[in-house]
Amino acid sequence: MLEDASAALFGQYLTISRLLAGQLDFHSAIRAVAKEINLIIPNDHMDVCIITPGSTYHTAYESGFETDWGKMSAALIANSPIRDLLTGKVDQMLTADASTDPAFNFPGAFSKPIFDYGLRSRLHVALKVHGEVIGALSCSSLQADFYTAADLARARSIADLLAPYFFALRAAEQAKRSAIIEAEARAREEGLRLGALRLTEALEAERQRIGMDLHDQTLADLTRFAKRLERLSLMPSISGETLEPLFRSLQHSMQDLRQIIEEARPSVLQLFGLADAIENHLERSVKDSGMSIDHQLLDETDGATDRLGHSVRVALFRIAQEAINNAIRHSQGDRITVRLACSNGKLLLEIRDSGIGIGKVARRPGSGLENMATRARLISAGFNYGRENDETFVRVCMPLPDQAQEDHA
Repeated sequence: MLEDASAALFGQYLTISRLLAGQLDFHSAIRAVAKEINLIIPNDHMDVCIITPGSTYHTAYESGFETDWGKMSAALIANSPIRDLLTGKVDQMLTADASTDPAFNFPGAFSKPIFDYGLRSRLHVALKVHGEVIGALSCSSLQADFYTAADLARARSIADLLAPYFFALRAAEQAKRSAIIEAEARAREEGLRLGALRLTEALEAERQRIGMDLHDQTLADLTRFAKRLERLSLMPSISGETLEPLFRSLQHSMQDLRQIIEEARPSVLQLFGLADAIENHLERSVKDSGMSIDHQLLDETDGATDRLGHSVRVALFRIAQEAINNAIRHSQGDRITVRLACSNGKLLLEIRDSGIGIGKVARRPGSGLENMATRARLISAGFNYGRENDETFVRVCMPLPDQAQEDHA
């Protein structure tokens, strides 16, 4: 097309090429050449739409004024008024009045900006690279029957200049998106690796704590019982009053051992489910604290938690357990509410208290908050905490499995 241009037009085409140089994105490229294109093809509105590689979507970049075409991040090609051009059925389109032309107003066509802004006379040419349509150049006038075949030829020449540059911009953006996706994947993988490491360290610390509890408490009690029994065995007769203190101490020791086992293995969770296990822990923890704390569990899941895998239920229970313990020990509040709910295919676990908030110590590496966040990451759940309506909250949100999914754990 360029060989048919007059000397004046050829100079303007060279100016467009020069203005494109150094533009690193579609918006800046369009702005850079809009004025020069308007000198060649007068227009009230101009846009370039670019097809997303390997998809059925395109994105519009506008000049002159902004319409709903440019406000959408991506739009279906099937709904575009120039879909025939974008799908390669035609190389160009020219209309005297787009508001009445059926080619622009088919069922499902997103033609609203044509009527909103009175874009009547329109011309469109395909942007092609190596025979592949990568987008389209469009010019519109508020005046009907404004453009001619000569304007269409000039638009074709401009499109030939723009296409290679926009193809390169599209490839650069695609490479950038791929790099971002890869970087995010690596960050998630590294986060999970570090999270698993921290959780392993926390589990090891918990194992050591249980070992110390058994050594310092249960083993000490058993040793004391053995010595008492040894002394009693040397007595000629043993009265009930003599055995009563030993029996009472044995009961206390059994209760302590039961508590250690319960903390290590949430049997209520296995037997009765997540909601009952959390409620049981909440009630027992409040009772053991000796404090006057109003507490309740709201289960609005209609049994949806039963579809969760065992490892997911354990992780959610441990998060709730840690949050409840923190609220009782540190919040100085008089109310704790635990809520389980389902909405839009997602499960919400929320623990709220009326206390003073989360201190700096709780945010340190290796803290309960970090362990809760790690447990959430390992089950692909979102985790956040903060203050809201004069309450402190810990919140976990995750997708629910399909109804038909079975728990194979």
